Amino acid sequence: MPNKEKLGAVAEIVDQFNASSATVITEYRGLTVKQVTQLRQALGGDTTYTVVKNTLTRRAAAQAGVSIDDSLLVGPTAIAFVKGDPVAAAKGLRDFAKANPLLVIKGGVVEGKSISAAEVNQIADLESREVLLAQIAGVLKALPSRAAGLFQAPLSQVARLAKALEDKTPGEAAAPASETAVESSDAAEAPADAAEASADAAEASAPQTATDTPAEPAEQ
Repeated sequence: MPNKEKLGAVAEIVDQFNASSATVITEYRGLTVKQVTQLRQALGGDTTYTVVKNTLTRRAAAQAGVSIDDSLLVGPTAIAFVKGDPVAAAKGLRDFAKANPLLVIKGGVVEGKSISAAEVNQIADLESREVLLAQIAGVLKALPSRAAGLFQAPLSQVARLAKALEDKTPGEAAAPASETAVESSDAAEAPADAAEASADAAEASAPQTATDTPAEPAEQ
């Protein structure tokens, strides 16, 4: 029967699994205490790098509902529990492993899905969350100036411009000068279209004159 110390260790690992958006399993054989400390500092406060026992980790993973291949829990094992951006953590581990080949990335789990070491490196090649947010902000910043004419254009123009904005990709956020000129011209036509619509409405509501009354059939 497991003793209290082992039960406590399992419970702690379960908590780490439950609190993490991703985990990366590594082998640290040959790394010095100093190097492990440097790795922890490189990963930052959003990632906890913990040396674990394989048997206890298997038990904790089962309790937490995390699927980990048994082949990953062989040899001296340490797990990076990621509570922040998985991309940043993957970059930190990959860069440290390049400088310190004794650190071996075996694989991991991201949002409940098991991933290989190659997939961890693929994640490391992605843009970080901060970079992606900055790119999105740049696209959104360009939209208001393009959308300003929507408030002056008739409904048909609004629908067409809204569709154009929706179809734009991030790389096309900045409109060419010729396109801007067309949109300005469309907005300028709004008063004329409104006047024409008012005239049509007035004509439709006007009382019929005698000439509009159908002629009665001639008497036989």
